[in-house]
This record gives sequence, structure tokens and C-alpha cells, in this order.
Amino acid sequence: MNLDAINLGFALGLLDQIGVLVFAVSGGIVAVRAKMDPLGVLVLSFLPALGGGTLRDLILDAPVFWLSDSRYLLMVMFGAILAWIFGTRVEDFKPIRWADAVGLALFAVAGTAKAIGLGHSITIAVIMGGVTASAGGLLRDVVAGREPMLLKQDIYATAALLGGLGYALSDRAGLSFELSTLIGFSLAFTLRACAIRFGWSLPQAK
Repeated sequence: MNLDAINLGFALGLLDQIGVLVFAVSGGIVAVRAKMDPLGVLVLSFLPALGGGTLRDLILDAPVFWLSDSRYLLMVMFGAILAWIFGTRVEDFKPIRWADAVGLALFAVAGTAKAIGLGHSITIAVIMGGVTASAGGLLRDVVAGREPMLLKQDIYATAALLGGLGYALSDRAGLSFELSTLIGFSLAFTLRACAIRFGWSLPQAK
């Protein structure tokens, strides 16, 4: 394995870990606000943090990323603890939505990059980015008894797909991993942020 492959693997792992922590906190805060016990907080931290990536790896027939690296579980536990301490101080769901937007953008890029690294086409890679970013949040909302953001007209999965596409096209154009990541993350986060801030949404069927 050459040095570039090692550096890319390290960068993807770091991106995944940051996304896991952010999503773990957002899931834990939902549990705290729902007055769940510590186990409930841990479960709702686990689902958005690791659920999407687990589904991605199963679909791609790749080793499930967190089974061989205990740091991911530690990130989930740390996120759950942060949510338990600070969750009751959150006055509304806006902070959760912003944290969720960061996690969504990170996972969209990480999922797309992993699929490309495994040799899949841009189309498959972008879909896997969307799965990585959205599936865990869907599980969290269902278990918490909330209306899933993924199924609403509110722009959510669309932002993940746009970020994944931005990364994939930048990578195909020969840009560096860092620049491709920045482009993909910026596209996903900006679109999701506009949906949160300005109420952007997709049209509904009449």
C-alpha cells in the first residue's frame, strides 16, 4: 500500500469519526428531550451515528467500519455523554438541526468517497453518500416517534446527494481529496442550511 492510499484512508477515517460524534450528539439530545433513560440516550446516539454507515457497508459488501475500530463506539459514548449533560439546556430543536446538517454533510462526502475508493461508479457512490448521511437519521426519528425529516418536503436527503455529487465530480476532475471534500461538504451543508434558515423545500404532489 502506497503513502497516498494510507493518507486517504486516514483522512476518510477522521471524516467518519467527526461525523459519528456530531450525529451521536444530535441523536442523544433528541433522546434527552424525550426524557429517555441513559440506555435510551445511548441507543439514539448510536442509530444516527453508525446506522447509515452500517447500511452502506452491508450494501457494498464491505467490512462494517465500526466492528474493527473501537474508536467509533467510543465516539458514540462520548456524544451520548455530551447530550446527557447539555441536552436539557437546548431550548428548541434548532441546535439539533444545525448539528444534524454538519453531520449530514460530513457523511455524504465520506460515504461517497468510500464507494469511489472501492471502485464503484459515480452514480452508485453518490447514492451511497445519501444512504450514509440519511439512513441513520431516519432510524433515529422513527425510534424517537418523530416525523422523519427524510420523508418531509424539507430538503434533507437532496442536500446529501448534492454534496456527494460535488465530491464525486471534483474527484473525477482530478482535484485533491481535501479540495473535493471541501466542495462536497460546502454544497451539502449550504443547501441544508438554506432549508433550515429560509424554509426551502421541495414541491409536494397535488
